[in-house]
Amino acid sequence: MLGTARRASARHLAKALAALACAWLLLSQHAYAQTFPQLTGRVVDAANIIPADVKARLEQKLAGLEQQSQRQLVVATIPDLQGYDIEDYGYRLGRAWGLGDKRRNDGALLIVAPHEHKVRIEVGYGLEGILTDGLSFLIINQDILPRFKAGDMPGGIEAGTDALIKQLTLPDDQARQIAAQAKPQRAAQDNGSVGLSTIVWLAFLFFFILLPMLRHRRSGFGGALGQVMLWNALGGMGRRDSWGGGGGLGGGGGFGGGGGFSGGGGSFGGGGASGSW
Repeated sequence: MLGTARRASARHLAKALAALACAWLLLSQHAYAQTFPQLTGRVVDAANIIPADVKARLEQKLAGLEQQSQRQLVVATIPDLQGYDIEDYGYRLGRAWGLGDKRRNDGALLIVAPHEHKVRIEVGYGLEGILTDGLSFLIINQDILPRFKAGDMPGGIEAGTDALIKQLTLPDDQARQIAAQAKPQRAAQDNGSVGLSTIVWLAFLFFFILLPMLRHRRSGFGGALGQVMLWNALGGMGRRDSWGGGGGLGGGGGFGGGGGFSGGGGSFGGGGASGSW
């Protein structure tokens, strides 16, 4: 009788902890979403690193891209990633702003975080065939990072923007051909290496989440709270395709009106590439 009561108590405790963990995840995501810069235009220089003349040129080029192709590309500089990796931040920012058309999901972001020395190209679902991870990687490493490392951040941002606009305005078949050629070039530069941070993260998942789940599976704790922790941890790794879909965090509205600017409700799934200097 006493053993049955203890098992029931353990199950109730596990359920309560799981509920608390879910509530914490929802609250933390909600609080985090409120920290994004406001979408004030096609260039959101929240870090104040883009001179006025460069910003004016960028806005003109980005407006021309949208007029020609109906695709949205926004340049954003971020003063502080607040402890998040730029991949997670970029994915969430793209969906929160809802860049691109809601049906075509054809938005993209060029994100620069000067404090953390990180840069990312975030790609909407509908552009992943022509703005692949490999091509995004090459644009970052060939057009952006060399200028950043030389101390020319505005020049790197403009060069990256020019490369993205060029790709996004090509005929579809030509753009796909260029994107396909970029894959082996990236593989040659990557050399198939796995980052140390990835190895450390996988080891953490195995020893501190998977093993405890297996050991305590019969108690109910591993099956409830452990699974919540595991899926949350995996959600922060790599591409976020399983989080995709129409809408999501994507903002509503159109492509702006009355002189304003807004996203069109487009969705993002984690496609793109990142770099550092």
